[in-house]
Amino acid sequence: MVSKQKSCFVLVHGGRHGGWAWREVASRLSALGYSTYTPTLTGLGERAHLLCADIGLETHINDLVGVFEYEDLSDVVLVAHSYGGMPVAGAMQHVFDRVRSVVWVDAHLPQEGESIFDLIGDERAAEMMRMADRDGEGWFVPTSDASWWGLTDVEQVAWVNSKTTAQPIKTYRDKIGPTDRAWSHPGTMIECNPSRLPALEGARQRARAESDLRFHHRTIDACHEPMLTHPDELTKLLVEAIDNL
Repeated sequence: MVSKQKSCFVLVHGGRHGGWAWREVASRLSALGYSTYTPTLTGLGERAHLLCADIGLETHINDLVGVFEYEDLSDVVLVAHSYGGMPVAGAMQHVFDRVRSVVWVDAHLPQEGESIFDLIGDERAAEMMRMADRDGEGWFVPTSDASWWGLTDVEQVAWVNSKTTAQPIKTYRDKIGPTDRAWSHPGTMIECNPSRLPALEGARQRARAESDLRFHHRTIDACHEPMLTHPDELTKLLVEAIDNL
């Protein structure tokens, strides 16, 4: 695979993760000649010192829009993982004309007026609220053991556990505004199989239903964290997505 295009990649991490999660994929994309950005959303990862109850979905949408504006990005392949689909869907209202293609990696793709809690269902939402009440002072969701996301390698689980951080529950409760740009834009859905996260089944069903109409549909034999467990395979799919228009 040799880069012959000016496209660049913006890789958006999932909940309680950070830009660090994309390290292996970003290094591979850079080696192929692509400019690659891995922003960390406010309050997470190396920005955990900013964690506060007021951080909501709009904060994370603005984080992403800011990357486009301050880096003067265009012809972007915008990649969302898991929760990252929420800020990506919101940011698309502002940066759609700078985006070549959107890739949803086992990611949520909300309709206007939906929150993460709406998408994951009452049972999982209630569980996360109990986690916040019990161990998050009522306003943040604490970290989970990395095995929750399907990781099994002991060293990898330990490394991810050392990197994940708490996340304000407001980001999960906030309902998103218009998302029509995300739904109408050229894109690719990558479904992890088996993902081991039943809460994502709604997103998968939407991907399958829309794959013939709007999105290219791909699968990868990996858990919910393919950027960590299968970076070579995921990188290949991301590069292919450049031309999925």
